[in-house]
Amino acid sequence: MRIKGFLLFLLLLTGFGAFAQSFKNEFGFKSENDAYLFYGQDRYYTNGLFIYFRHAVDEQKLKKLEKLTYEISAGQKMYNPVSGFSPDPAKQDRPFAGYLYAGGNVSLFYKNESVLKTGLEVGVVGPAALGKEAQQLLHDLVGFYEIEGWQYQIKNQFAVNLNAQYTQLLHRSAAKTVDFSFDGYANLGTTFSGAGAGILFRAGNINHLFNSASTNAIISNNSKVEKIAKNELFFYAKPQLNFVAYDATVQGSLFDDDSPITFKTKPLVFAQQLGFNYSTPRFTFDYSIIFKSKEIKSSAKAHQYGAISMFYRFN
Repeated sequence: MRIKGFLLFLLLLTGFGAFAQSFKNEFGFKSENDAYLFYGQDRYYTNGLFIYFRHAVDEQKLKKLEKLTYEISAGQKMYNPVSGFSPDPAKQDRPFAGYLYAGGNVSLFYKNESVLKTGLEVGVVGPAALGKEAQQLLHDLVGFYEIEGWQYQIKNQFAVNLNAQYTQLLHRSAAKTVDFSFDGYANLGTTFSGAGAGILFRAGNINHLFNSASTNAIISNNSKVEKIAKNELFFYAKPQLNFVAYDATVQGSLFDDDSPITFKTKPLVFAQQLGFNYSTPRFTFDYSIIFKSKEIKSSAKAHQYGAISMFYRFN
């Protein structure tokens, strides 16, 4: 009798585990670096590191929305000229600059698979962003070359940036393995201002945009719609045209800038992102490469870098 009771307990536990495959919280990071392309380059946007925490609210209480999530994040971006060793300011084709911030984001997922994300970032550009210290630490840890030239970096300035992103499904195949979506964004702030638009293409085991890693929407709290795929495994591509109105890491402060080296930005920049994503209910791994056309009115060239993201979900 005890054995039967124990077996029944195991069966119930197994069944519970099989159905309890949704998690309302998510924690993870994203790392961006041109070293991930193994080109041997270390230029322009040389490193970015971001940490995220997301939470999904109870979906049964939502009427017009399919899902609503909140996000808090912190991150750092580092920029240098064609090399991190650029002691001669006359040969620098981009300013040294660091950007350090903390932010919040709200994501609204609609039943028609449109997504609206809005957020606020508050931080600093300049020596207070600790770009030099972070790059020095990174180079010391991996045995890279000595850095030089950060004494010419963009001066300190307070950063406040608003951002919005809108995504809308355009078409999905009958087999639900291929789809296209419009993806656009706008930024306004003391560090970055501009807008962009592109097309997101996905192929493989994909979910609705309100349940997909593509939109950071795998977390769920009392979901109302069954997922198309338990695990996502897909290739994606996103060509995008960007309008750059202002970039403090290149142009310096909007207000009486006294940075020793600044440049003007190219107003139009084309970007192409190619990536691979694998996500289970618990984990996400994403790898992508990003190609960008020339961004600066100097001798600077086009630029490429890679991005790696990993996320863990829990209740």
